[in-house]
Amino acid sequence: MKFPADSLVQEKKLDELKARLERLGIDLSQVIEKAITSSGPGGQKANRAKSGVQLKYEPSGLIVRCVRERARSVNRYIALRKLADAVEARAGRKDSLAQAEIIKVRKQKDRRKRRRKQKRHHPV
Repeated sequence: MKFPADSLVQEKKLDELKARLERLGIDLSQVIEKAITSSGPGGQKANRAKSGVQLKYEPSGLIVRCVRERARSVNRYIALRKLADAVEARAGRKDSLAQAEIIKVRKQKDRRKRRRKQKRHHPV
């Protein structure tokens, strides 16, 4: 698979993704791309147009699909981002963006829980 240089995505975002893929050691020659049809509303147009993308990363066997947008190039970009997230998550990297988001939400929930508990036991 070639890197999506002809994409409708901004150059800055493409460069960031390229750097991230290199940092994770993802070789795009080992990524197999397949065009798929989207699903949901749209009737014949959605069933006939192959604007969705399915990426399979051979070394780990990860499969990622994206049919969110109308343009295949944008779906390819989003699928590559999802693939990078999945590789990070599988590697158990501490600096993973998804992992950082999960930790942040967990801290927020714990903080809210403590405040509710405090409020119940010490009403003002």
